[in-house]
Amino acid sequence: MPDPAYVHAAFSSIAERYVTANHILSMGTDIMWRARVVQMVAEWKPANLLDIATGTGDLALAIKRALPEIEVLGTDFCRPMLDVAVRRGLTHVLEADAMNLPLESASYEAATVAFGLRNMADYGKALCEFRRVLKPGGHLLVLDFSMPENIFAAPYRLYLHHVLPRIAGWVTGNSGAYDYLGDSIEAFPRGESFLQLLRRCGYKNPSALPLCMGIASIYTAEV
Repeated sequence: MPDPAYVHAAFSSIAERYVTANHILSMGTDIMWRARVVQMVAEWKPANLLDIATGTGDLALAIKRALPEIEVLGTDFCRPMLDVAVRRGLTHVLEADAMNLPLESASYEAATVAFGLRNMADYGKALCEFRRVLKPGGHLLVLDFSMPENIFAAPYRLYLHHVLPRIAGWVTGNSGAYDYLGDSIEAFPRGESFLQLLRRCGYKNPSALPLCMGIASIYTAEV
């Protein structure tokens, strides 16, 4: 699992170009994935939502613009990323460690984390903390990269380890910021392994939705 200090430094260094880098590196698919998340959140009709590891606010802003009736709070441990989110229009933000949230228990009806859990030092501890702040009957949604288990795995692995870091370095001006990405994706639990982790943390009805031949997945669960 990535070292928190390294992750903080890496994201701080690329905060100003993070949004552009994401769109280029994913070839725009991240926008479609977030749109799918917004659709799922709309079905839950939560009064409030916590967007964990909100970064520059991509998902939180997408939810707020599509569903303005929802009270959205974006939290992240990287202040430079939050500063970008605020400039982009995210009005409610909180600088905090996702594994030790300064929030009351059972205070949110939904929680989302997009491309953030994979960067945390302890997946299980983080998921348990998310569960703590969710109300009974609340929903969790995790969107993150995953390794496909098909013929696409080999070319995708080549892209992750050799092509993506070079493009990211050109876009962000920091050639080392994305070096760990491939390893972090390969190490991140996927499919049934992630569903089992959710169950161990006390979540109910976990489900997985692979995206784009398995290069990303949406996981949902209830409290």
